[in-house]
Amino acid sequence: MEKNNKTVIITGCNRGIGKSIFELFYKKKINMWACARKESQEFSDFIKELKNTNSKEVFIKDIYFDFDNTEDVKNAAQKIALSGDKIDGLINNAGTIHTATFQMTTVETFKKIFNTNFFSQLYFTQYILKNMVKNTSGSIVNISSTAAFDGAEGRAAYSSSKAALLSVTKIMASELAKFNIRVNAIAPGLTNTDMLLKNHSKEIIKKTLDKIPIKRVAEPSEIAKVALFLISDSSSYITGQTLRVDGGML
Repeated sequence: MEKNNKTVIITGCNRGIGKSIFELFYKKKINMWACARKESQEFSDFIKELKNTNSKEVFIKDIYFDFDNTEDVKNAAQKIALSGDKIDGLINNAGTIHTATFQMTTVETFKKIFNTNFFSQLYFTQYILKNMVKNTSGSIVNISSTAAFDGAEGRAAYSSSKAALLSVTKIMASELAKFNIRVNAIAPGLTNTDMLLKNHSKEIIKKTLDKIPIKRVAEPSEIAKVALFLISDSSSYITGQTLRVDGGML
């Protein structure tokens, strides 16, 4: 980030990719609203540790709310709005996953996954956009997945919700360009997170690695660097794009 007076909102930043984005942005002296579902001692300690490194140069405002609860999402967005902070960036990273064949995935499950991965993200973004439109500037990064393209078996709900996020990214980019707001997406491939280990067998991971020329999974920090690029002024002429960060997956 070229300047250290930027303020960025990151959702789902208490673990995995979101946590790595959070850590990198703080090291780059970017002010942040850190959004997570629940407060935990582990995350509180992590924030305190970060603050001890740059306590007087950058702020962290942690906020906790459930993306499955529309009222929670609204209240959180309003709290951010009432702070008076100029919001320069938003990273929609919060998400959940479900594994089951299409025939075994109920409509209720589809609705639940879409609500967390898609609808709640859009609802939150609409509130935050009021700030960006007012200031005629901003950058939004939606964290999707290569599953949105590749149609992995057992990922009907997850993949389709992430594909919807890519579609709306292009539409938002087109509509918001007149306000000097850019909208892009990142589609990570296999990434070394708890979500990967809990939802993929060793056999599936090995099979997927055979399709990756680099022959390894990504580290969350590698996804974070791409997010930093898309939020920063270095990508000022990039909008409506999805960057696959997948090691060249075939």
